[in-house]
Amino acid sequence: MVTAPRPEVLPGGSPEDDLVAAAGGDQEAFARFYDATAAAVHGTVLRVLRDPAQSEEVVQEVFLEVWRTAARFDAARGSARAWAVTVAHRRAVDRVRSAQAGAARDDRAARREPDPYDSVSEEVEVLLEHDEVRRALAALSPVQRQAVDLAYFGGCTQREVAERLDLPLGTVKSRLRDALFRLRDALGVQA
Repeated sequence: MVTAPRPEVLPGGSPEDDLVAAAGGDQEAFARFYDATAAAVHGTVLRVLRDPAQSEEVVQEVFLEVWRTAARFDAARGSARAWAVTVAHRRAVDRVRSAQAGAARDDRAARREPDPYDSVSEEVEVLLEHDEVRRALAALSPVQRQAVDLAYFGGCTQREVAERLDLPLGTVKSRLRDALFRLRDALGVQA
């Protein structure tokens, strides 16, 4: 297991000395450094992530990074243990932020995707509605149909309909009102 200290502790110097030696490629020094810091690194990562499986992965990443970047360690700035714990904390926080960013990205993508629908059934419904409206319009008297056609399909105002049909405005209003009542009843629309 990555997170448990190794059972035998190899003799050597301080963690700082071991880390400097590891920077030169000394694997035994790195093993001693690991033994001296693994518990603190694992504890730090587990405290941030709260997930043992993810914590083990991050601890592996931390020690790989420590091995690769051991030459960057500066004893004048702090202890080797503190440096490793800082690397561990940074990696764990990066993992949390990455997970949060992924979840936010998924949420945004889910909100952008339109709900799937059946376009065939929608087209059929539209065609049926058009047929129903055509039948309802056919049931109107010719003068009512003419007034509705000019007002609602031709975009004319009631005054313009009256002028085009050479009828009084009140007559056009009555015809349109009566036509709309008949259409409402024919289409089964609730008032």
